[in-house]
Amino acid sequence: MQQTTIAPLLNNASIAAERLVSVLRIAVTLGLFTVFAVTVAGLDFSTLAPFLHRQLLFAVLTMFAYLMLGVVTFAATTLGWFRPWMSWFSVTADCGFLLFNVWFSLENSSYPGGVALLLPPAWLVPLVLAYGVMRMDPRLQLYTTVLLSAGLGALIFWPDDRLDVGQLGILHSVLDTPANVMKLTMILLAGLVMVLAAARMRRLFYRELEAADARANLTRYLPAQVADQLADGGLLALQQGQRQPMAVMFVDIRGFTQWSETRDPQEVGDFITAFRNEVEDSAARHDGMIDKYMGDAAMLLFDDAPVAMGQPNGAARALACAATLCEAIHRWSDRRVAAGEPVVEIGIGVHAGEVFSGVVGNAARLEYSVFGDAVNTASRLEQHSKTVPQIIIASAATLAVAGIEPARQRWVALPPVTLRGRSKVIEIYGREG
Repeated sequence: MQQTTIAPLLNNASIAAERLVSVLRIAVTLGLFTVFAVTVAGLDFSTLAPFLHRQLLFAVLTMFAYLMLGVVTFAATTLGWFRPWMSWFSVTADCGFLLFNVWFSLENSSYPGGVALLLPPAWLVPLVLAYGVMRMDPRLQLYTTVLLSAGLGALIFWPDDRLDVGQLGILHSVLDTPANVMKLTMILLAGLVMVLAAARMRRLFYRELEAADARANLTRYLPAQVADQLADGGLLALQQGQRQPMAVMFVDIRGFTQWSETRDPQEVGDFITAFRNEVEDSAARHDGMIDKYMGDAAMLLFDDAPVAMGQPNGAARALACAATLCEAIHRWSDRRVAAGEPVVEIGIGVHAGEVFSGVVGNAARLEYSVFGDAVNTASRLEQHSKTVPQIIIASAATLAVAGIEPARQRWVALPPVTLRGRSKVIEIYGREG
């Protein structure tokens, strides 16, 4: 996939991740505020030391500021104002809020730096690190890890004249330098693991985008059903080909060549586009595969794959698709006639039988091909429809495979015919559509 193609998709994913982080900020802040309100509800503030009053007020202001950060970021990502590079400021704000809260708690209480990792603001370290993984950007995750580790390290070991850790008695063993070094090391290692996780998630996401792009490119040249198999790595099996029962349907517009000779090229293009839209809609309704277009004609395939899921077999679906397409063309033709344009007429031939199917060519030029007598017969039946009143012609064998009794479904027996290039007479049926 070209970088110019994947970059917008990665940018959109980055913005979506930032929106999710903003929602989590809001949810976490509201949760903390609720717990805080419940916790302090029964306190007698008159008995609290002055530094606790300051601590509680600062906690409320900080939570409100962090809530606003989440709200502003959510609004920016939702309204389209946010740009991926702004994530660096968002990450810095997360780390800054945490470190500033730890610093204020130390200053307000005169605790030594050794207790920094025991203070409530420091408990948000795992949360801030987890935000980075969601962004799937190892650079942002590494930046977060380094910033938190360096900031906490500075708060813990920066020399000051506050109370010495040794004066905290029994807590000395968990607050002295070796213990804090181990805690910082664990935070750093956890952050580095998350860097690898973010890198792996981004790589997997990139591969999924490449696979989706490859599938989209293949679909431009191959039927979607075949492109899916190719994108999943089934090229070798499809190149080997297989013999399988399949119903083949040909459809052609009557009198198109003569009509197009006197029309503007743009009008002809619009006409063909409208015709193909009707073909594609009808094929999609009956799980048909459009093998190819040939000017004003189309070739459709119907295999028996959906039978296992309880759907009709290929022959039944091909005949149903032919009827659906006829109805669609009639409606389209009526609209054109009402607008003063000529009527649109088509002919359809359907035959079911064994075919050889497979992909030919290499990765640079692939083509799905179907060969066999069933293909030739369906094509000849479509051509034969020009000589009979019926729009749809199907072989008796096709109706038998589909389980259709002709008399009950408006099929009319036509004179047996020897198709061009064949020596055997076949029974055929026709239908108005």
